[in-house]
Amino acid sequence: MSASTKLSTAVKALCFIAEDDNSPKTSAVISRQIGVNASKLRMLLSMLTKASIVASAKGIKGGFVLNKDPNQIHLQEIYCSIEDRKAFHLDVQKFSGHHLSIPVQINNYFLDLFADIQVDIEEKMTKISLQSIIDKLEK
Repeated sequence: MSASTKLSTAVKALCFIAEDDNSPKTSAVISRQIGVNASKLRMLLSMLTKASIVASAKGIKGGFVLNKDPNQIHLQEIYCSIEDRKAFHLDVQKFSGHHLSIPVQINNYFLDLFADIQVDIEEKMTKISLQSIIDKLEK
């Protein structure tokens, strides 16, 4: 699952969890509601639980609830909790030898560029709360 798909799926799930009376919602109910494979959703919910964004309760009335106010949950926090690599990733091998200096320089250029872009992306995501997304959806 790509980074953008994982982030979108996580946000859809969190928006649904935040709906209504904030009663616990099972992964099966969430997956049906947002149209996502239940096993992939459970993987994301597990990561969100580890990051303390959601809490899970076991038992017949169990399920997932937000662990904090939607105003306090930002896209950057969600993104970092579910992503094991950055949005812009360059898989480079370290080359040695004089005849390969241009590929190494180009790789280094893109590694630096992607690092800068990643900082910009994450900085922008810190300014977007889950609540602001919910508010836009309700309009």
